[in-house]
Amino acid sequence: MQFSERRNTGRWIIIFASFLIISLILWNTYTFFQIFKNEERLKMNLWANAQKTLINAGENTDVELPLQIFSNNTSIPIILTENDSIINAVNIDEEIIKDSHKAVDFLNKLKNENDPIVIEYAPNKFQKLYYGNSALLNKLKYYPIALLLIIVLFSALVYNFYRSTKMATQNKLWAGMAKETAHQIGTPLSSLIGWVEILKADNVDESITKEIENDIQRLQTITDRFSKIGSIPILENKDIVSETKQAFDYLQSRFSKQVEFTFASTDSPVYVPLNPTLHSWTIENLVKNAIDAMKGKGKLLLQIEEDPEFVKINVSDTGGGIQKNDFKNVFEPGFTTKKRGWGLGLSLTKRIVEEYHKGKIKVLQSEIGKGTTMQLVFKKAL
Repeated sequence: MQFSERRNTGRWIIIFASFLIISLILWNTYTFFQIFKNEERLKMNLWANAQKTLINAGENTDVELPLQIFSNNTSIPIILTENDSIINAVNIDEEIIKDSHKAVDFLNKLKNENDPIVIEYAPNKFQKLYYGNSALLNKLKYYPIALLLIIVLFSALVYNFYRSTKMATQNKLWAGMAKETAHQIGTPLSSLIGWVEILKADNVDESITKEIENDIQRLQTITDRFSKIGSIPILENKDIVSETKQAFDYLQSRFSKQVEFTFASTDSPVYVPLNPTLHSWTIENLVKNAIDAMKGKGKLLLQIEEDPEFVKINVSDTGGGIQKNDFKNVFEPGFTTKKRGWGLGLSLTKRIVEEYHKGKIKVLQSEIGKGTTMQLVFKKAL
């Protein structure tokens, strides 16, 4: 038997054992409740017999025992009626008894809790004893509910712990894969740089070597991005306008002229604690996502706004839009509307913005058939 199979079997055994223990606790609680309820019924029968004895007591009748039975009941509420009229009440607030409406309501409550005890103190003469549950019995009645709530909360805690542990393990795995990818790319990159130098020495057309160098630099940027996944990035006070414009211009030069690019921002620099490599990745993900949403044809606007405390970057497209109930789902790993892709772009972007840069990202607005605006918010440097 493999390790994973043994682990799954162990989990099912634990779940079954927990369910069995919970069932036994609930069954014992129900049994105790019924025992206490029957004992209180017996006490009320004694009370009813004591009441009958007092009604029929003569001058020589010993009433000490009935009176002692009455005095021993300090917790069970009782209402005694005759001909549907209340003639006595025990262990009930005086304010209720003095108010006829409240007394009737309380009597109806007792009727719903227990069956009455009929006292025939003389031929064809009856009194009815209505009684409720004692405070102890009421507490015992709600004990299973409290126990179930505790179990639900404990289960939720265990589930969250298991889920967070699993996510932490997955994050470590993805971070390790990203770093290994960066390491693997680094080896052929070094070789390519050497080959470019050879081409230069052979006086190859400079425009060709220049383009190769640009692509190598691009690969180095990608390698640098992957190497930073799972690590704490170094943030520097950078001009977010120039950093964003640089990433925007690079993308504009490499996409079809069918996409109309527009960049709008303040003229003055705005300094924000940034990691330039990761920030360019953020802009690239948002721009590419917008172009995908427009299927490679439409208008794309990147606008930078600022206030005294924050700077906002809005990326707007004229694509198909997002359903309102998916505004938060688009940032979940695996969520994608494309036939190809893993759905990691916006999830990774959210992590870069919120975990690494302590900013915010959200779907500012979207309308089906008209387009979407994504918004980044960063706090300015002090």
